[in-house]
Amino acid sequence: MPAWADAMKRQAALLFIGFSLAGSAAAQTSDLVSKSALRVCADPANFPMSTKEGTGYENRIAELVAEKLELPLQYSWYPMATGFIRNTLFAKTCDLVIAYAQGEELVLNTNHYFSSAYVLIVPKNSDLSDVTTLSDPLLKDRRIGIIAGTPPSAHMARNGLMPKAKAYNLVVDRRYESPAEDMLNDLAASDTDAAILWGPIGGPLVKSMYPDMVVIPLIAEQLPPRLFFRITMGVRQGEKVWQRELNSLIRRNQDEINAILIDAGVPLVNDLGTEVLEISK
Repeated sequence: MPAWADAMKRQAALLFIGFSLAGSAAAQTSDLVSKSALRVCADPANFPMSTKEGTGYENRIAELVAEKLELPLQYSWYPMATGFIRNTLFAKTCDLVIAYAQGEELVLNTNHYFSSAYVLIVPKNSDLSDVTTLSDPLLKDRRIGIIAGTPPSAHMARNGLMPKAKAYNLVVDRRYESPAEDMLNDLAASDTDAAILWGPIGGPLVKSMYPDMVVIPLIAEQLPPRLFFRITMGVRQGEKVWQRELNSLIRRNQDEINAILIDAGVPLVNDLGTEVLEISK
């Protein structure tokens, strides 16, 4: 046999082995996803998003997904704090995170199923109720609640609003601490003049617990960092078959998903974060 033919034969054999190993790895990855239940990774005390009692809107979305897949719903509970993905999705105790920001490399994102923005929350009778940007002069010298380290804090610093701001912790175990509710309680007690929260947290909390407050999506800011984000579901890296199945499910049931979000009070914006699509009153 000519040397070149022998070399080609060896190369073909190596390619075959490579393809076989790749196929085996894909099969093993696919096998990690349970076929007998929808196993969801969730925080047990993260109202308004998820709770062990099933009262969050992410619980309702999980129930919808399970219904469409014709599978029973099971949860793997862990606080949405440091180690959440490592101790749930990566530990293979569950196969799906219901809400994860698009572009987050820790997980494989599905197509996004809604976009939302940070919001300014003030009392309905406040002189701040018509404010739409953090550069508004009316905010000068006001005491504003802000979750430390979140994108709006950069806008507040740029506009000189940080010296009087009241900061709340970002990463907490919601079983023991609730910064968003603490912030809104302080606003209700007039200890602060305004609050800034991620819309999918602030909107539902206001709707369910603080009816005398108004939610203003911050979609008019022109400078970075952006204050809107597209939200996806998250699966393990490499689980493309599972991702495609969820993408199809989202596409076919988008109207029902939207109805759950709107009913909960989540402010929805367009994909560019320039227009409010729906905000529950």
